[in-house]
Amino acid sequence: MTDSCPSHVVNTRPNPKPCRPQDRGKFEILQKDGMARIGRLHTNHGMLNTPMLLPVVNPNIRTIEPREMWEKYRVDGLITNSYVIWKHDDLSKSALENGVHELIDFPGIIVTDSGTFQSYVYGDVEVGVEEIVKFQRDIGVDIGTMLDVFGRPEMSREEIESAVEITAERAPNSLDVAGDELLLNGPIQGGLHDDLRALAGELMGQVNGTNRGFTIHPIGGIVPLMENQKYKDLFRILLSAKSTIPPDRPIHLFGCGHPLLFPMSIALGVDIFDSAAYALFARGNRLLTPTGTIRLDEITEWPYNSSELFKWTPEEVRSLDSKEREKVLARHNLEVTQSELARCREAIRNGKIWQLAEERSHSSAHLREAFLWVLDQLEDSDDGPVGVSSLRMISSTNPIRKGGENLLDDIEDRPHILHLKSLLALRWRIPGSWWDNSTGDPKRVVIIEGSSPPWRENSLHAVISILKETPESIILISTPIGLIPYSLEDVSPWSHIDGSDDIWDCPLDEEEIFDELIELGLSEIPFIRITPDPHSQIEESGIDVIFDWIDRCSIVDKLSVLNGLSPSLGCRLTSEMTTRKSKTKRMVNVYSNGLHIISPRLKDGGISLTLNGAKMINQLSPGTPLNFGEDFTGQELDHPGVAKVMIVDDAIPFVGEGRNVMQGYVLGADPHLIPGQPCLVVDSNGRLVAHGIPITSAREMAFLTKGIAVRVRDGALKNKNN
Repeated sequence: MTDSCPSHVVNTRPNPKPCRPQDRGKFEILQKDGMARIGRLHTNHGMLNTPMLLPVVNPNIRTIEPREMWEKYRVDGLITNSYVIWKHDDLSKSALENGVHELIDFPGIIVTDSGTFQSYVYGDVEVGVEEIVKFQRDIGVDIGTMLDVFGRPEMSREEIESAVEITAERAPNSLDVAGDELLLNGPIQGGLHDDLRALAGELMGQVNGTNRGFTIHPIGGIVPLMENQKYKDLFRILLSAKSTIPPDRPIHLFGCGHPLLFPMSIALGVDIFDSAAYALFARGNRLLTPTGTIRLDEITEWPYNSSELFKWTPEEVRSLDSKEREKVLARHNLEVTQSELARCREAIRNGKIWQLAEERSHSSAHLREAFLWVLDQLEDSDDGPVGVSSLRMISSTNPIRKGGENLLDDIEDRPHILHLKSLLALRWRIPGSWWDNSTGDPKRVVIIEGSSPPWRENSLHAVISILKETPESIILISTPIGLIPYSLEDVSPWSHIDGSDDIWDCPLDEEEIFDELIELGLSEIPFIRITPDPHSQIEESGIDVIFDWIDRCSIVDKLSVLNGLSPSLGCRLTSEMTTRKSKTKRMVNVYSNGLHIISPRLKDGGISLTLNGAKMINQLSPGTPLNFGEDFTGQELDHPGVAKVMIVDDAIPFVGEGRNVMQGYVLGADPHLIPGQPCLVVDSNGRLVAHGIPITSAREMAFLTKGIAVRVRDGALKNKNN
């Protein structure tokens, strides 16, 4: 132990401030990308910002001092073992007298394990169920862990069932003993059985003590799987448990700490990791990298650098004595770990976490196998717990996002693209009328091939010629990830696929085209394929009406496909539509009867509502979502309308003035709500209060009580109160 910070560490980071008592244990979601989320947990020693790693600190063996972790590596929280402290008289006495934070010399959040893992490694532990929780409470731990029963992979189903049942039976008393100050982990056991993991998630998620339920749910019993690189089993367990764990609880992957596993685990919903790998691998002369592990004795130069290694060559580090060498490598390992987590958080912010996971999957044959298994679940979800989580992942992923889309083999299996293509197949419809006001059936499908985006520049002349010749034509564009209607030509990812020019010169074969036409409901209509002449010119006479019709189709189709508004209502909304365009002839503003209703987004092809647009849509499609907890008994609709969020009366004056909708003030939300896509905020009578962009899914809104639910763009009551 040490009472001071190492001399080379400058003490510049202030100690954390405790949260408000009413916020203790609350988790809020700041940003999402599918199941991946950036969040923060409120504790007595500051915020636990997720996704993050809790470095394991042995009170007796400190390769890196906890104070250095706080100051130099900006570690917000660490994990140590309460059983080890309890069992050693000197440590126990010091912790009880002065608190665990002084014992460890760490000002941030301290999480403790209970001794369950020791029971797996060494046999039964000597401490009692309530005794270990009381000890964690008395030494001032921020987040403790109840004493669960470790489920080893080789145990029989009956033994695993018993582990789940006994753990659940111990839960209520453990929560009561924890009291108000100590937050508690509720581990999820269940071995390799999907149904038992889901059952454990349900049981542990529902239990409550006198003060609260569990704060975090660690996924337990997985260390043997990671030791044997059985990552497919690991991800199956994670998806099964996620199907029933309340979404307001962070998920902790107990014992996982290799950077290689971070992107995929985070993409599947993990918030917290913990590991002693940074120190254990250093002790074995191994370096962690985001793509694997490197042995010090096998390298001449650093293949992956860090600020710690800049001062050394591999040969110089090998020449150090074992203790000093261990510290150098441990600091590198911790820095790499922190850097990879920062990279994952940025990927979430930029909508790229799945692409990062996809990239990392090529670093390990075992990880690649597991990644491909996850893709299979996304493509063909079953009715079990894994299928439930897989469908939620797709449906809660914003289907469009700005920026380029790397063209790799797995591109069509990315959750946001699966979501976009499913919405297209479900919601896109043949136009109700044609540009010449005729209303007959379509006469042909014309597929544009060999043309790259922006198609409004490279193919518009061909589109105009086709429509002038045969107004009843449906025009599709061939892309490397399938056919799309021309009306959606600027929607990302279709319009922002990164690849060589050759990718646009590889037309789909007849079977692929037929399959795509079936998905769009066009298989009975004759089709032709054309390649536009880049040198042809548009004949200017009489084309304004065609341009206007194309623009209107674009707005109606985007409202339909992305936002669930029926095409008939979209046509009513745009019946008197006019536009303002940019110099490149892209729509910037859309008007109805002179009122600005929609702003097409130039970066990703989506649409943003204005307050006038929100009012009109709410008038065209009145009603409220069901209250949380009510069962839906109506008919499932392909076009359920622009998603709505219903708020409590007390929040109406604030939200109506333009303030954000906060979690805990939501009465109900449409299940088809998509984080990142426009929504309407209404009162319990269906009157419009505001419109905005939801941060979380409807299911998350039903559980969360902290943070922003909807980022409001404009309130509907501003003028009324002035």
